[in-house]
Formats: sequence, structure tokens, C-alpha cells
Amino acid sequence: MKPPPSSRSKRYTVLGLAFLLLAPGAYGFTEKLVQFVRTLNTDNEAGFTIIPISNYFLIAGGMACMLFWAMSNGMFRDIEKPKYTMLQHEAELDGGSITEEELYDA
Repeated sequence: MKPPPSSRSKRYTVLGLAFLLLAPGAYGFTEKLVQFVRTLNTDNEAGFTIIPISNYFLIAGGMACMLFWAMSNGMFRDIEKPKYTMLQHEAELDGGSITEEELYDA
């Protein structure tokens, strides 16, 4: 079953913009990493930066693992639901009950 054309064009637009934004950043990161490795091989004093760089990789790796875990568990499937759930709980705490139709129409 094919998604509607508007959904498909939206997906391609988002992917294109993500590539345009992420590609220069990835290039810059790779270039700096290559420069760092070259500096380590040529200069004895540059070795002091290995600890901050390794900390950066550990933190970035942990964040990437958390992102992939959240994506695989469906945390980004319905990002609007918590907003409506909060409004429904607030209405219940105020003493009145609100139906889902009234909640989504508000």
C-alpha cells in the first residue's frame, strides 16, 4: 500500500533538508578528526587532547544509543498524545470531565 503523494513528498523534503543540514556538519567533524589523528602522529604534546576527545566519543555514543533505543521503542510515533493527555488530566483535576472530541476540538 503506497502512502498518499503529499506524505511521500513531505518525507522527501524532510530527508533532503536533513541531508543539506547534516552533510556539512559531518564533513567538518570528519575533517577535524583527521586533523586530530595527524597531529597525534606528528607532535608529542598533542597527546593531552586524547582524554577530552575520548570523553566526547563516549558521550556522543551514549546519546546515539539512547536515540536508537527511543526510535526502536516507538517513542516518536505519537508526539502529540502527551499534550492531550495532560489537558485531559488537568480537566479531571479541575472537577469536570472532558471528552476526547472536546479535547481535540479545543
